[in-house]
Amino acid sequence: MNEQGNHAEAAPKKVTTYQEARLQNTANLRQLVVDAAAIILQEEGPEAVTVRKVAQRMDCSTKIIYSLFTNKEGLAQQLYLDGCKILSNEFESTSQSEDLQQYLLNLAEVYWEFGQRHTSYYKLMFGGAFADFKPDEQGMKGTVTAMRRLLSVIVSAQEKGLIAGNSTPELIVGTIWSSLHGVIHLYIGGHLGSVAAAHVVYEQTVFQLASSLFAPAAGSV
Repeated sequence: MNEQGNHAEAAPKKVTTYQEARLQNTANLRQLVVDAAAIILQEEGPEAVTVRKVAQRMDCSTKIIYSLFTNKEGLAQQLYLDGCKILSNEFESTSQSEDLQQYLLNLAEVYWEFGQRHTSYYKLMFGGAFADFKPDEQGMKGTVTAMRRLLSVIVSAQEKGLIAGNSTPELIVGTIWSSLHGVIHLYIGGHLGSVAAAHVVYEQTVFQLASSLFAPAAGSV
């Protein structure tokens, strides 16, 4: 085939408009700001994440940060979503088990490990580290996505008759989550001693919850 034929078959390049380029640059810059804030979050904790500190880390003015996120809460929202992705990925990577009670225990252990390895994210997401921050609708959807693996275990257990009662799966997950969060929050607050001691309390809480949920209904054989 000749050279002219090759040129004729080449697909034309797509032209990026000025508006598209601006949007791409803005999205890239927003991600860089979030990445800088995430580094501060992990290195120094949520209390250290301020617009001024992020601007210093990026060697830019605070005006640029505010133009992208409006305020600190807007930046916190993006960090919240990042935390949801981390938690969701860790739940999704948990080895599945045909024993749904054991699978529940496995997922609970993953949640504990998330609180240990990503304590700063945990404090931001569930510990009230940003006093004026409340996740918006997008953030709440991120939370639901993160917890869907736990929800699916409860739904499967109910469908197989392993969990008695008429409670909705959402109510059961809320009860489990509240209990596990309570132990982690008490530990972070320094009320349960060492990490080893707190983990014992956590494991006992999880075991009692799972045993109660999967207990045979009264009168069953």
